[in-house]
Amino acid sequence: MALLKFLGQQLELPVILPRPQNFDKLSVRTCHFTPLTSGCSPLKRDITEYIKSGFINLDKPANCSAQEVASWVKGILDLGKISHSGTLEPKETGCLIVCLERATQLVRSQQWADREYVCVFRLQENLSSEESFKLALDRLKGPQFQRPLLRPYRSFSPALARLKGPQFKRLPWKSAPRSLQVRNVCNLELLEFDAEKNLGVFRVRCEAGTYISALCVHLGILLGVGAQMQELRKVGSGNQTDNDSVTLHDVLDAKFLYDRCQDESYLRRVIQPLEALLVSHKRIIMKDSAVNAICYGAKVMLPGVLRYDDSIEIDEEIVLITTKGEAICLGIALMTSATMSSCDHGAVARVKRAIMERDTYPHSWGLGAKAIEKKKIMGGLLDKYGEPIDKTPADSLDNCPMEASPETPQRRKRQLSEGSVGSTAVEGAGSSPRSSTTVPLERGKKRKKKEAQTAADSPPVLESAKKKKKKEENEESTSSFVSGSD
Repeated sequence: MALLKFLGQQLELPVILPRPQNFDKLSVRTCHFTPLTSGCSPLKRDITEYIKSGFINLDKPANCSAQEVASWVKGILDLGKISHSGTLEPKETGCLIVCLERATQLVRSQQWADREYVCVFRLQENLSSEESFKLALDRLKGPQFQRPLLRPYRSFSPALARLKGPQFKRLPWKSAPRSLQVRNVCNLELLEFDAEKNLGVFRVRCEAGTYISALCVHLGILLGVGAQMQELRKVGSGNQTDNDSVTLHDVLDAKFLYDRCQDESYLRRVIQPLEALLVSHKRIIMKDSAVNAICYGAKVMLPGVLRYDDSIEIDEEIVLITTKGEAICLGIALMTSATMSSCDHGAVARVKRAIMERDTYPHSWGLGAKAIEKKKIMGGLLDKYGEPIDKTPADSLDNCPMEASPETPQRRKRQLSEGSVGSTAVEGAGSSPRSSTTVPLERGKKRKKKEAQTAADSPPVLESAKKKKKKEENEESTSSFVSGSD
């Protein structure tokens, strides 16, 4: 309960934990950890860090591309790196996720999130019956084959629209390769239909990359009257909706208010922390001592886990967070929740993309008994087998782990290399027969000694047989040359 109370004070965070009671439903692995003063709640970051680790849910206006909107936001906030997580054509409006600085690392994961649109379409002829309309909408649910429609550049580029004659004829008449693709339509709902004007409105939730204009054309083919898209608005992208979106005027006013009056409230309302994009991911809460090692790319080991979701599966994308609610990284699960509850060691996940900057938390590796012993070996205080030498301080001789256990593998390896296993075995056994390991060591010593004696008695060989033969041939050739010249 003390841990829960501490975490409840630190996690004043509706972004990672949308409901405070949801934290109680996480499976508990351990309650023992040492909280560190490093880090803070995402909502309490410094304003400069808050901007660099945030995103903007922008309501894109019409008649401008998504890249133009992103460049305008970059100029307003005076940032170095910015990106958007979904392309909207100039005529389309609605929700556009603009990631700032460090949040750009989450763009790839947001590009394939589900989309939700509200579309206005027009039928080319009057509809005979409304029952066929409902049947056509039902047939458009589920996986759908789609191919991008042919559209000239003149329809969405004012500069190219002014071209005429042979200049326009040389332009390609398609904006992208028209390859056949399969996209999943999760839900399709008719909101309103006017039979007199042949205009209708429907809401669709679909996979990223779905062409709504092609969906309208397919609807007209199924009805047998023809249809085309009139207007499109994106009302949802992932877990973000247009209810919380802001306009470009809001961004400009918030920056102006902060520069002139040093008021951060408007700017914090416009920009949201990047953790808000990860609410739908399954999560694992890590100890503070394991955070920095994960930022450096280490695997997520089970001893560093505090709590975890109940339904984690292998190869599933998860998010790792601190006890204060900060996102550490995106990872790929290597264990299921059932395995975590029954094991006490092993790798839980591997890092897919690090989010938190390095050294935000102090590093806590290299402080164990094995790491300290390795540092002594590297510093020259112990030999390569981990045993004390002449340089070893007298204070550490009593605490030397290798002296306390003389039958360790390192000591035995050293004895075998020095040939002292046989003598120690004979001394320990008293009158018992000699050990089998003593015989090959003595034979090897005798063989080396005999080779050394033969090498000392035999005269040194200065030249090999091949060199001597080659020298004799050279002498014969020179003598024949001399006699021929005479």
